[in-house]
Amino acid sequence: MSVAKGDRVKIYKLTLEDVFGMLNWGKHDDLLFEDYNFPTLTEDEVKEWYEIKTRNKSKQCFSIKNEKNKVIGYLTIKNIRKISKQGTLGIVFDPNYLNMGYGTETIKSFLKYYFDNLNMKVMNLQVAKHNKRAIRCYEKCGFKKVRLYKQRLENQEIPIYNDEKYKDIREDFVIKNGVLYSYFYEMKIDIHSYKQCYPQKNRTYVHKPVDKWISRLIKVFNR
Repeated sequence: MSVAKGDRVKIYKLTLEDVFGMLNWGKHDDLLFEDYNFPTLTEDEVKEWYEIKTRNKSKQCFSIKNEKNKVIGYLTIKNIRKISKQGTLGIVFDPNYLNMGYGTETIKSFLKYYFDNLNMKVMNLQVAKHNKRAIRCYEKCGFKKVRLYKQRLENQEIPIYNDEKYKDIREDFVIKNGVLYSYFYEMKIDIHSYKQCYPQKNRTYVHKPVDKWISRLIKVFNR
């Protein structure tokens, strides 16, 4: 059973079968997005990947399926804090399904589940400043920028200052002491902003009483 759904997408708890389906995903050609490419894995490595992703109780993983029931992405909520009721969003899509509105639809659908059904209070995320497409998507969904910081770029060989295709985003990077850094935004949406962006009549789920939240959350996050 799906935990959330939109007009074209359904979100499920991630299964091993879902992960095997990700092996057929396309690849990003741009080196800046190579970390989003799903790796080429053997059968045993797929099982290990799934085990690593799902064994941490402070992290939950979900698959995203389109109207043809094809796995087109996966979503994670990590750093789950049960007392302060917040977590951090991560989301990855098959490159073949970008720029089709699936990201916005998925996040909006999942926010309903996250806030209305699980009664969480804050959702955080981090996004590279150069990833304009993702930032537009997050802002459409109600996220606000709260902090700008820099992070060492894992691939130091990316020719940011030598390749003309990067000329429009060079300001999103900086070199300090010979090390290339990328600027990142921390973004978040809280329950109050969520209620303003998503009026009750447009929401699928309703809040559970607070005394039921703890048992519900423990059950969901320990499956």
